[in-house]
Amino acid sequence: MSTDPVLRSIDDGVATVTLNRPDVRNALAEDTAVALADAFGEIEDSDARCVVVEGAGEAFCAGGDIEAMIEGVAGDHPVTERIELIRSAINGAIEAVHDCRLPVVAAIDGAAYGAGAGLALACDVQLASPDAKIGFGFRRVGLAIDSGVSYFLPRLVGPNKAKELVFTGELLDADTARELGIFTRLFEADAFEEGVDNVVADIAAGPTVALTQAKRLLDRGTELSFEQALDREVTAQGIAFTTDDHEEGATAFMEQRDPEFEGR
Repeated sequence: MSTDPVLRSIDDGVATVTLNRPDVRNALAEDTAVALADAFGEIEDSDARCVVVEGAGEAFCAGGDIEAMIEGVAGDHPVTERIELIRSAINGAIEAVHDCRLPVVAAIDGAAYGAGAGLALACDVQLASPDAKIGFGFRRVGLAIDSGVSYFLPRLVGPNKAKELVFTGELLDADTARELGIFTRLFEADAFEEGVDNVVADIAAGPTVALTQAKRLLDRGTELSFEQALDREVTAQGIAFTTDDHEEGATAFMEQRDPEFEGR
C-alpha cells in the first residue's frame, strides 16, 4: 500500500481523498495537512463532481500531531513556528476542504477528534457508521480550539451547546452526534459503505453547476441580510439558467422521465 500521507483517486465523477496514516490514526501532521490541501487543489482542476473524504484504518482523523506538541512543550520549536504550522498547514487544509467548489462528503467510520473533528465539519455532509465518534477535546492537551471549530460548531448546535462540548471535551457517540445534527446521516455497520456510495453517487449525478452555486448560497446565507440572500440567489440562478443540465432537467420534467445530468 502507498506510504503517501494522502491518497486521491477519481472514478465516475467521484473524487475520493483518503487520509493514509493509520499508524497514527490519520493525525493531521504537517505533511498530511499539506498533502490534503494539495489533493483538493488538484481536484478543483479535474472533472470530478463530488468529493469524499475518509480515513484509512480505524479512525477518520484523531486530531493534531501529538509528537509535534510534545516537542514544542520541550522547547524544540518556538511558539511562532507552532503558530505558523496551524496558520499555514492546518488552516490551509481546512480552507481547501471548506472552500472546494464541489460538494464534499465526510465518510466517518471511526474517531474524529480535535482537528479531525474540525476537518469533518469543514465538509458539507457528514455520513457516519455506528463506530464513528466525534469530540472537540482540545482542553485535554491544554489548548483552545482551532481547525475552524469556532466557526462550524456554533452554527450546527448553537453557541451554548458548542461551549458545553468544548468546555467539557465530551466525546460524542454516533447516535448523539446525529441527534445534535453534527452527523447528517447514520448508517448501520453493514450498510455504511453502500449507504455512502449511494449518497455520493446521487450527488455526483446531479446538476453540478447548480449544486456548486447552491453550496455557495448556503455557505454565505447566515452571514447575509434577507435582501442580500435574495439578490445572490437571483445571480446564481442566472448562471444555472445557461447550463445544459438546466435544459435537460426541464425537458426531462416535461417528458416525465428522470434527468441525465452531465455536470455542465
